Order: sequence, then C-alpha cells, then structure tokens
Amino acid sequence: MPIRRLPPETVNRIAAGEVVERPASAIKELVENALDAGARAIEVQADGGGLSRILVADDGKGIPRDELPLAIERHATSKLEPDDAGDVDLLRIFTLGFRGEALPSIGSVARLSIASRAKGCEDAFAISVEGGQARAPAPAAFPGPHGARVEVRDLFYATPARLKFMKSERAEAMAISEEIKRQAMAHEATAFTLTLDGRTTLRLPAEHPGDAGRLKRLAALLGRDFEANALLIDQTRESLRLSGYAGLPTYSRGNAAHQYLFVNGRPVRDRLLQGAIRGAYADFLARDRHPAAALFLDLDPMLVDVNVHPAKAEVRFRDPALVRGLIVGALRHALAAAGHRASTTVAADALAGFRPGAGAPAYSPGTPSAQGFSGWTGWARPAPQSLPGLSEPSARVEPAPAASDLATRHAPLAAQDDIDRPDIDRPLGAARAQLHANYIVAQTRDGLVVVDQHAAHERLVYERMKAQMAEGAVARQALLAPEVVELDPAEADRVVARADELAELGLVVEPFGGGAVLVRETPALLGTVDVQGLIRDIADDLSEHGAALSLKERLAEVCGTMACHGSVRSGRVLTAPEMNALLRQMEATPHSGQCNHGRPTYVELKLADLERLFGRR
Repeated sequence: MPIRRLPPETVNRIAAGEVVERPASAIKELVENALDAGARAIEVQADGGGLSRILVADDGKGIPRDELPLAIERHATSKLEPDDAGDVDLLRIFTLGFRGEALPSIGSVARLSIASRAKGCEDAFAISVEGGQARAPAPAAFPGPHGARVEVRDLFYATPARLKFMKSERAEAMAISEEIKRQAMAHEATAFTLTLDGRTTLRLPAEHPGDAGRLKRLAALLGRDFEANALLIDQTRESLRLSGYAGLPTYSRGNAAHQYLFVNGRPVRDRLLQGAIRGAYADFLARDRHPAAALFLDLDPMLVDVNVHPAKAEVRFRDPALVRGLIVGALRHALAAAGHRASTTVAADALAGFRPGAGAPAYSPGTPSAQGFSGWTGWARPAPQSLPGLSEPSARVEPAPAASDLATRHAPLAAQDDIDRPDIDRPLGAARAQLHANYIVAQTRDGLVVVDQHAAHERLVYERMKAQMAEGAVARQALLAPEVVELDPAEADRVVARADELAELGLVVEPFGGGAVLVRETPALLGTVDVQGLIRDIADDLSEHGAALSLKERLAEVCGTMACHGSVRSGRVLTAPEMNALLRQMEATPHSGQCNHGRPTYVELKLADLERLFGRR
C-alpha cells in the first residue's frame, strides 16, 4: 500500500484524541486559556456530562476580531514568543497553555463557537467551527465589558467511535467537578462557578492571594476538617519553593485521591511527587493509609519540562532528587513541628460513639439512669455517699507526684516556669486512672485525655531509635561469605557511586568486575536479609529517584517492629509516676500524637463536649 498524506481533517481528529480525551479535559483546556488571559472570574456550565453542551465564560482580556481565525488554527498561540532568530525555547514556559492545540482540536470533533470582546474594544465578535469547518467572524452580543465565552455542543459528534468509550453522564459530571476543584485550588484569587445540568454545584468567591486565602479556598473544597487538621508547608531549597498544606497522620484516607499536586500553578499527576509524599509519611502511616495534602511547587521553568504529553498532566524535573528531598524534608519538618498534636476528627469520632445509634445511649434529661444505662459498661453508676471507701484513694492510682526519672532522662530540659507548672495545666494533663490495664485517663484544666499506653510508648521508643541512628553509623554485620549481585553495568555503577552513603546505612559494597557488586556487610538491624533483592531494589531507587530509599525504608520498618516489641505492653499495670512520665515524654516528643501505623495515641475531650453529652448545654 503506497504512503499517502492524511487529509487535514483526519490529522486534526487524530490530534484531538490526545488533547480532548473526555469532556473534563476539554473544560481543563478552556479554563487554562481563561486563566492565561488574566481572568478573575470563570463560569463553567455543562449539560449531559459535558457531551451535550459546555460553556466556559471569563472576564479576561478577550480575543481581538482579527485574531479569532488564528485562535482556531493548529499550533497558533499567543503564549510563546520567538527570539530575534525566530526560535522558541520550549523550556521557558510561564503559561498553563502553550501548544495551540486545544481550540482547533475541540473544533474538529464538536460544534464550537467563540464570542469575545477584547479589552479596550467596544464591539464584540464571534466565530464558529463545526467538525473542523470554520466560518468568518461576525458581530455578536457580549454581556460583559471584556472577556470570552466559549461554547461547545455535541462533543465527539464528528467521531462517533469515541462516544462509545465515554462513561455515564454522572461519571463525566464528577470528572468535570474534580477538574474545576483542582483549578480552583491552584488559583485562589480567581472566582469559580460550576453549573451542572442547570444546578449550581460550586460557587467560590475570589480569595486574597497568600496562605490565608489558599487555606480558605481549600477548606471550601476539601471541608472544614481539612482546615482544622492541616499543617502549613513553606520551605525553600535553592531555587525551589514548596508551599501548601498537608494533613496530620491521624487525618488519613484509604486512597490517594485527596492528594493534590501542582507545579507552577499546573495540576499534575506525577509519580515522583506522590512517592515523595508517601516517603515523608512512611514513619507515621500504615501502607494502606494515605495522607491528605495540597502541595504547590514553584521553580524556574528551565528546571522542569511540561512538554511531555499533550494533556500536560505529566512533568519531568531536571533534578528529581532535589525535588524529592525538598518535599520529604518540608513535610517531615512540619510533622515534627506539630509535636504530639492529633487530628480533631479523633475526638469527634469518640463523641459519636456516645450518641444514639452509635453503640452507646446518650443521656437526655428525664431518662431514668437505671433503665437507660444499665447495659452500658463505659462508666459505673455513682455509689451512695454512705458507702465506705468512697473518699479513700484508689488502689490502682496514687496521688500523682512529679514526673519520674524516666521522663527527665529522655525529655529535653525545660524552663523553670515550665518545671513549676502543675501537671493539670500541661497539654496532656495529670494522670488520674488506668482502665483495663491499657488506657490512661488524664485530667486537663478544661477536659480529659485518654491515652493508649502501648501505642504512645511505641512511638516514643521508635523516635529514640531514629535519633540514635542519626547520631552515628548503623551497626553492621559481616557476611560469612561475601555475596555477588549481578546487575546491569549502568545500575552497578550507580550503586558503587553511592558506596559511602550506603556504608553509613550499614551496607558495605564494592565493585566486582563489569556489571556486578560485591556485598561484604549488611545492617545488623535487618538480621537475615535477601541481599540480592535488597541490592536490586536500591539500584531501582537510584535509577528513579537518585537515593537509596529501599534500604532506608527497610531500616525504618525494622525500627518500627523493634519499637512495637520493646514498648510498654497492653495489660501492664502502671503506677501514677509511670503514667505521668509517659505523658510528659509524649509532650516533648515529635509525632507522638500517632503510633507508627497512623493510629491516634490519645483522644482529648473538652469539658464543653462532656457537658453536651450529659445535657448540660
């Protein structure tokens, strides 16, 4: 069969398949055009999941009449400016769009119309395209002083085969909503309105640029719980800046759908960034839990390539190790600064357990206690004052003295006014009782705290072990017979180049001919280890991230296991000094609000919450 040139219409439809995968991707392109035009208010309407009709209206600078025909031509754009020699640098991109493919791609598979009034012009004009066939611009009505209104009808009518691959209207509408949310997160200074099938589902006013405005926008999109449990992230390394908010480990999710990542204001889905978040939370969450986060990476456009795919959802970094190190370091710094803080949802979940229909009856005035609470073992009915022993101290709990030597040995030195501070005024209060040989009940000035002694001490032991690892080299054990691991020559070179770093982690390697490494010693913490698998995992990490993450994660996992077995066990009866010592250590130890698996180590209930439970307010 001879080689033939494809007709322009066919070429455009093939290209449209890469740019416009579904209605949400068409809306993404149109919204990005509006943002690049300086819009401060964007309205999006979609009917029939976006397949019947899409409208994106903005108050940007608009398109002049003589540029409307160019706007619907392939590879025609106002966002790339050639230099004196006529060349365009595709690495110096400061806008969201730049390829000049969105409008012609949409016009080749749908009925497209663009109405616009350019800023400073009195008249408005419109142009239309149907299945790739354009009409000349004509005068049109326009409601605003300037901007553009892009309407798309019958998406994919010119490519019926694509329609067969669309999901239900509801699924497409959900994808559109998710796309608008991502764009709204990245541009808090722009107002967004989304209307689906005639019903306004999202209305976001413009916020002041900055951390406060961004958090307000995130709270409107992700909920007030995220706002209450989010940690501010703001770190700079060399020419990179990471900002945004990340949730506490105890405010985690069952999947990564609540992780939103942006590079220079562009929503992206990048494995490197997602892996960095997972690595930063590795010490705090189980493998099946995922943190919530909205992170914004700003860097010189020369350091990132956004021209990887027409959809522009993937990026490549010139120095991926630097990017990963910044994200991991910034998140861990924020988590350390949070100290023993746990998420507010922990207390809310605890209170929910006391409410009707949640497993325990709630008190309401007029309910006979003997009948309403007879089967509830959460508390005991008060004994009459005449019963002997009521005023005597408990056999389990003694009057709480100062913290024991155990606390002073591991907690940092405190100021004199903090030493003199009564235990009841401290964040976790003074120990009052131990329940079921596992739960410590402490009284604070304005409520009570219930601590899981095993989970709390497990975190304390783990943090102590990490500190010891950071202070010196990891203990090593020599192999009886050095093991040779065969690798690709490039992989072997990468492993050998990091030999000094690996030795600090307890792994001693050296070159062994072309494409092989010799392993002489392994970390003692790992015990019996699969040397072949470990070296290959490290080689993969060095190839993808430039760091030996597998070894670090395995050491951290071993430390977590050892901490679990070396901590205070459930069922051990503690004295009052021991309980108070544990509370003081928790206050002085970072990350003590959750155990190594992301579960909370304590629940705090305020006095107002208790009064509501008993109908006092």
